[in-house]
Amino acid sequence: MPHREPLRVTVVRTVSMALIAGAVIASRRGGLAQWPAASAVMLWPSLGGHFVEVWFLNRLRPRLSESRGVQIAARAAVWFVGGAGLALGMGLTAIAVLGLPRIPSATWWIGGLAFIGVELVVHAMLQLRGRPSVFNGRG
Repeated sequence: MPHREPLRVTVVRTVSMALIAGAVIASRRGGLAQWPAASAVMLWPSLGGHFVEVWFLNRLRPRLSESRGVQIAARAAVWFVGGAGLALGMGLTAIAVLGLPRIPSATWWIGGLAFIGVELVVHAMLQLRGRPSVFNGRG
């Protein structure tokens, strides 16, 4: 069964996360004037991360073996590659809108590992709420 969520719910959740994270970044990088640009950068992991997860759930997972090991390994690989891509997108956006001079060379693999960490935290919260997650095999 494909993962579906109303577009309004997705947009409200992901934009809210980007606005909050953007506010935190802006408070450390020059104040309120930086908030819109920092929020644009943070849309990559919030909205982009949503689409990485939905792609896995709807496109890749149905084509994989039902073995838990295969499912978990594939999901971790998708999270790593997706996170690396999102980190590069964040870096390029930060160059364009925040005026950063360049993307650090380690950005891609740090982004991949960071995205795995963020997804594990998110799935732990889902697990604690009794919702489908990677930990219970239902999500």
